[in-house]
Amino acid sequence: MAEREHTHVHIEKKPITVGGIIVTAILVIICILWTLPTLGTFISSFRTPDAINSSGWWKAFSTMDKWTLDNYDQVLFGLKYRGSSMRGENMIGPFLTSITVTLPAVIIPIFIAAAAAYGFAWLDFKGRGILLAVVIGLLVVPLQMSLVPVLRDYTKVGLNGTYLGIWLAHAGFGLPLATYMLYNYISQLPRSILESAFIDGASHYTTFTRLILPLSIPAIASFTIFQFIWVWNDMLVSLVFLSGASKGTQILEVITTRLNSLVGSRGTDWHFLTSGAFISLVLPLIVFLALQKYFVKGLLAGSVKG
Repeated sequence: MAEREHTHVHIEKKPITVGGIIVTAILVIICILWTLPTLGTFISSFRTPDAINSSGWWKAFSTMDKWTLDNYDQVLFGLKYRGSSMRGENMIGPFLTSITVTLPAVIIPIFIAAAAAYGFAWLDFKGRGILLAVVIGLLVVPLQMSLVPVLRDYTKVGLNGTYLGIWLAHAGFGLPLATYMLYNYISQLPRSILESAFIDGASHYTTFTRLILPLSIPAIASFTIFQFIWVWNDMLVSLVFLSGASKGTQILEVITTRLNSLVGSRGTDWHFLTSGAFISLVLPLIVFLALQKYFVKGLLAGSVKG
């Protein structure tokens, strides 16, 4: 009986150097410094206003009996008025409004930018390079410069204060980045794949929808994370294009606008921002964790050839 040959793969370990230790130590320190404010905010969200004002968050563990969920209760279900059983407006309405604003504002630029990136990458037409340079150049243009002109046009056509108006605004502001990221990815796909599709009689539409879009999932997922977080955390664009809008008796406002109003007219209720911040980050965190496996691959698209 023939003896089995065992192949041993020897993996050479890199020696530990002083420089490597220093770099690791610096990275650990940066991570700690970056995490401490978030940790302090999270701990403070379970403390009473008096405890927050009288001592630092690092002393909260010595008074665990004073921890409370009242901050989350008031932010979610409405602020309590002194001497009354009535409550202010809750966070549920703005949370749903933010979802309504964010989802289309993410989906619309993805399909437009994917079609544009496919054209820039694989279609030969005059002025392609110049047009691509113009689109990429829009990345450095501050969106604040276009708010007033766009608002004037929206007012003329009746889009101001509507969901469609803010969807188009967010989509327009996100298109340059989406086009750039998707172009980098699509342009690196093997040309033989497209040639095989065309030989089999596929049209550009079929190639784009059944071949390019599925292969571009990593880049699409990376842009989805960026756009979702940006739109979700945005307050300026919402204040400009959704200000004064209402649905029935309810004023439409996104979650960031509601967080801004929690502090009160004189900023005395700023402690509600601690719990409000963690309530608002739940959905973006879920989106990031769901798409993180594509994130690095999508960002590195086009950086390495071969």
